Formats: sequence, C-alpha cells, structure tokens
Amino acid sequence: MADNVLNYDDEISQESGESQQTDVGGNRAVEIFYRGIREIESGSIAFFQSKTRLNTPGLGVLMPENFRDVAELSKQCLSLFELELLQVLEAEKKFKERDFLCKWVSVYMPPAFLVERGAESRLINYVEDFGTDTNRICFELSSKILTEGGSKHATIINNLRNRGFHFLLTGFGGSDSPMIKLSEFPVDYVMLSREITSYIGKNERGNAAVHSLVEFISGLGADAICDGVNNAEQAEALFEANCRYVAGNLAGKYTLERYVRKRNG
Repeated sequence: MADNVLNYDDEISQESGESQQTDVGGNRAVEIFYRGIREIESGSIAFFQSKTRLNTPGLGVLMPENFRDVAELSKQCLSLFELELLQVLEAEKKFKERDFLCKWVSVYMPPAFLVERGAESRLINYVEDFGTDTNRICFELSSKILTEGGSKHATIINNLRNRGFHFLLTGFGGSDSPMIKLSEFPVDYVMLSREITSYIGKNERGNAAVHSLVEFISGLGADAICDGVNNAEQAEALFEANCRYVAGNLAGKYTLERYVRKRNG
C-alpha cells in the first residue's frame, strides 16, 4: 500500500497559453474547474469534483465563497445550478470519451432546488438528454444543510439516491457542522474539511480524533473523503484510519475540463 501512495502518477495535465473563446472579457461567464479525488490504495482517480467560477463584467472573477450565499437568497441559485449541471454533463461525456473511468463527477446543488416542484423529473430529463447514467453524477451539498435543511430535503435526497444519483456533503467537521444532524441526511459521501485533515500527523490524539470521525461517517453508511491532503504521510495515516479517498494537492488541483488529460504511458 505504501508504494501505491508514494508513487502517484499525475493523470491530470494542464496546458497553458491556449486562447479561450468565451462570454465576459474573453472568458466564459460560468466557468467550471475539476479536480480528481483519489483512492488511496490504488492511487487512481475515483471521482472528479467540480468548482465554479463566475466571470462578471462588473465585479470581475467571483469564487463560490463570494457568490453562493448571495445567490441562494433568491431564485438566482436555481438558474445557476442548471447552467452548472449542463456543463458538468458535457464534461462527464468528454471524460468518458478520454477513457477516464471515474465513478462520478460532482456538481454543487443549492438546497432550494431539492424542494422545487418537479425537481426529480427535471434532473432525470437532463441526464436522459445527455445519455448519462444517473450514477455518474454526484450532487454536492454544503454542510449548511445540516442546520438549515429539514425532512423534506432529506426525503428528496433519498428519492434521488434511489434513482441512482449520489450525494456528497462537503466541509464536514467545521465549527458549523453539528455531527448528530448528519444522521438525518442520507448522503453517500462526506468530505471532511481541511481543518479536520490538518490534525492528521500532529500527534496520536489528532490521529485518533480523525479516525473517530471516519468511523462515525462509516457507521452512517457513507464514505469519508479527506480534503486538504498534501503528502503521502497524511494519506498513509488516513488509510490506517480506514479512509479510502483523498482530495487536495496530493490528488491534484482544479483545472478546466479541456485540460483534463490522461498522460500517455
């Protein structure tokens, strides 16, 4: 196992200097980047996680932390989600054509969409239009849903999981993530925050705390993904804690879909 962790091959290459034909100041208005999430034992990319950047004429480049909360105060978040979903479905198709046989590609879903009338049928129509299997798409939920979501959200999550979609709860373990509330939301994957991952390797107590969180997540029937993993030593410690997947510098940085390539050999 140690050799697998220490000998990751870069499967994502990034080219530079290519002109981009887009909508706002030479850039696409809604631009999505992707990073690999690696399985520790095999060293291969298991999933692709997306991250959206908005290029605006007035405010410049906006990252999710700058626009998500504001967008979710209105219906704007719903139209943005559908634009993001369409791009992710396009990207998933291209990844498959390039023989990236990952299990799924993620896209952020605002909690408001879960309680929209006809949300399930709209999602099914989208994937059918693209010829995409539902199990190839994973919807990301912010840890805010633990405090702001309710039983209706949980019911729709479960219905969509029964349709084959996956759900990933991100940022878990921070000060705004009450652990016990996680039991109310039937997600498939839980991404531990960088704050939690930073305790790995500090000392035995830090390792034991992270191990306990991974066991807690596993006990709820979900898989833990640790974010912010920078080196093989952290990955080794996480593997010993029964965590299978890592994201961060060790796994790869976010890049545009067009630059996701499998290296020859």
